[in-house]
Amino acid sequence: MTDHPSPLIIPAVSVAALRDGKVLLVKRGRSPSKGFYAFPGGRVESGESLEEAARRELLEETGVIAHDLTPLAVVHIPPSPHEGAPGYELHVFTAGAVEGEPFPADDAEEAAFFDEAEIAALPTTDSTDKIALELIAASKASG
Repeated sequence: MTDHPSPLIIPAVSVAALRDGKVLLVKRGRSPSKGFYAFPGGRVESGESLEEAARRELLEETGVIAHDLTPLAVVHIPPSPHEGAPGYELHVFTAGAVEGEPFPADDAEEAAFFDEAEIAALPTTDSTDKIALELIAASKASG
């Protein structure tokens, strides 16, 4: 029996921020998911907590500052052998409030708040689409 090394799984974070019934998304400028819209986020750096990484990635990619981060979901993204990409364990946070106007920075090609109809027309990852629409629905139900 041959042992196969387990694929590399990298811890990552993203922030699903909601403002006025719209969700903050970035158009990814690099793999994974290049060209797709997703929540701002990225890899956790050595020595960083998940929450610290989420705040840093949000600020680096959009210039937006997050307040009151709460863990929301964990999404497992499998390795992509044909692209040579590792897998990710993506920890998604929600932000109780965000400060600032988004602009694309770091590896983001675009950064903006999108409503439900706009999100339906964007190329998004399945998990981004599902979580974004759930957040918008919840905000409508509570508002």
